[in-house]
Amino acid sequence: MSQVEKKAGLLRRTSSSKKPLKEKVVLMYDEIFAKEDPAKNNPRFWDELFLMKVNLEYLESKLESVDGEEVQRIQDNINSLFHHCVQALGEEHQIKVVNALQTLCALFRGVHQKNKSASGFDIINMLMGFDKAEQRMKDLMERLDSLLCGDGSESLKSLCLKLLLCLVTVTDNISQNTILEYVMINSIFEAILQILSDVSSRGQHGYDAVVLLALLVNYRKYESVNPYIVKLSIVDDEPTLDVSMLSLTGMGMVVHQALTEYNRQYKDKEEENQGGFFSTLTSMVGNMFIADADEKLSVQTNEAILLALYEAVHLNRNFITVLAQSHPEIDIAATPITPTPTTPTTPLGTTPPSLDMMNNPELPLDPNLQTSNLLITFLKYSSIVMQDTKDEHRLNSARLCLIILTCIAEDQYADAFLHDDNMNFRVNLHRMPMRHRKKAVDKNIPSRPLVCAVLDLMVEFIVTHMMKDFPMDLYLRCVQIIHKLLCYQKKCRIRLHYTWRELWSALINLLKFLLSNETTLLAKHNIFHLALLVVNLFNMFITYGDTFLPTSNSYDELYYEIVRMHQVFDNLYCMVLRVSTNTGQWKEAASKVTHALVNVRAIINHFNPKIESYAAVNHISQLSEEQVLEVVRSNYDTLTLKLQDGLDQFERYSEQPKEAAFFKELVRERGQNIVRSISLNVRKNVSLNTLSQDVLLKEFSTIS
Repeated sequence: MSQVEKKAGLLRRTSSSKKPLKEKVVLMYDEIFAKEDPAKNNPRFWDELFLMKVNLEYLESKLESVDGEEVQRIQDNINSLFHHCVQALGEEHQIKVVNALQTLCALFRGVHQKNKSASGFDIINMLMGFDKAEQRMKDLMERLDSLLCGDGSESLKSLCLKLLLCLVTVTDNISQNTILEYVMINSIFEAILQILSDVSSRGQHGYDAVVLLALLVNYRKYESVNPYIVKLSIVDDEPTLDVSMLSLTGMGMVVHQALTEYNRQYKDKEEENQGGFFSTLTSMVGNMFIADADEKLSVQTNEAILLALYEAVHLNRNFITVLAQSHPEIDIAATPITPTPTTPTTPLGTTPPSLDMMNNPELPLDPNLQTSNLLITFLKYSSIVMQDTKDEHRLNSARLCLIILTCIAEDQYADAFLHDDNMNFRVNLHRMPMRHRKKAVDKNIPSRPLVCAVLDLMVEFIVTHMMKDFPMDLYLRCVQIIHKLLCYQKKCRIRLHYTWRELWSALINLLKFLLSNETTLLAKHNIFHLALLVVNLFNMFITYGDTFLPTSNSYDELYYEIVRMHQVFDNLYCMVLRVSTNTGQWKEAASKVTHALVNVRAIINHFNPKIESYAAVNHISQLSEEQVLEVVRSNYDTLTLKLQDGLDQFERYSEQPKEAAFFKELVRERGQNIVRSISLNVRKNVSLNTLSQDVLLKEFSTIS
């Protein structure tokens, strides 16, 4: 049978002069699209329909081809089809349930595709009749909930989730999908928790369940009370509440495996692209595919999983414990994998993790095996995503990673874990290839507290994104994350053994970049706000460094770096003084930087003359680092600094109102809309390429 014949629902051609025969199910669809009630002359019409193998393409195309007048004419039959689909979900005959679920998918997609400009109320009316919609959707959600929570077939549960994903993503803008109001009223949150809490169900359906939850949480989250947000925020992780504890842990495992799979695939592609002609094309950005000799490779990120991780971290502080749960670091490539059907066009990183990985949370610990956790995996993922922020899509992905890190950095339990000197890990972050530095060797990575990896990630971003199209928002977030970590170290007097000079050098180079590109950057950004945050980081080290820097030598090195790079601070002071003494847009912002520089300038003005005097007395033209440090150590007593208030205070993260615009953009129809890309990927995976009709029907015909 040709593809054309298959799509049209044709069985065969009897001869060149005769019309091809149609499948019986297609003839029955045609009856539904006629004016008369199809059950009028055949009382068993609906029973027979759901015993027939669904022809999704024909039914969807038929729905999309109906014009305005025909809609009114056949609306009663469409409503009846929807009603009988819902009724069939309660049938004991499993084939009827399968066919009803697939028919509902076609109904939701077909009606929405045809009526993209119609209001949500019109679509509801066409599908089920507005006066009966509340009861129809209540029945539908109850039956889906029953199927998801029951002991029935895993294939049926998978189909239920595909139907729900189809329903959630039929519109590009999730918040304009009025049908989801009924999904809010008739919550399936508990069913999702049950899937995530059970090892077997999580292995089969965890990925779809987490994606579904992430999307539902983002439905009209600012316009009204979203019950999925409320319920996610109060899920308790106490050991006495087994389902709650296991569901949060299960959610973490799904996210962890999805990100791990992405990281592995990225590393494989990165290794493939090294060493040949194409290596020159990937020298600026860590990439995944070579599309064109003149085009850099784009990173295909997994925003659905990232959104799920954000919502869990942001809404439920108990999830922080899940981030820290340690387990062996597994090489997925070496693990036996049960094939997961995907469409050929599924982007890298959006493929659900293998079932074996999801089914085996507890594996024997090898004392020689490196341990990992969700936080480590997320840091590695972030190091990939944050390499390339040239377009809006990847910029938003990096922004979401930094927002998640912001939530983590200001959580007390997370900070305690990050700084625990008894919990050390080797974290191999991906670094952007640059001509002036060598590629880091994995084996040379030391085992350190996880906060060191977070700081490394921030330093890496600062160093590698000083460019014409300056990502100001991301830089602000990076510096604020560093500040929050320093505040915790100061508060708890944690002396972290970290290469602080790398951070100081990165921050000074950032100031130098702002100065060199003042005119260009000021046309788009308030560079004084970023400069103020950077200067205040130095003020934190100057004022409180003796409480959290590892040794007195570290404090000496701080002063050495400030004095060595004094020209940058001198130039910054001249610039902000110039702007603050003139009337203009940036007068007040520049003035704040002027005041913040008081101690930095005091250090420079105090030590520079003494260093010059030391050089003159000893007839040395150029002092060594050790000689400068000697001058610094011997002249602390005469240095006078001003006490600055509020250096160890910060504004806690709040999604609303500051981040509301960003998250609203995630659920709006825009070219680079993140949730739109989620929806497109989900809609691809809802197709029968992921769940073969023949396999399903064979399974249930055997059962029956």
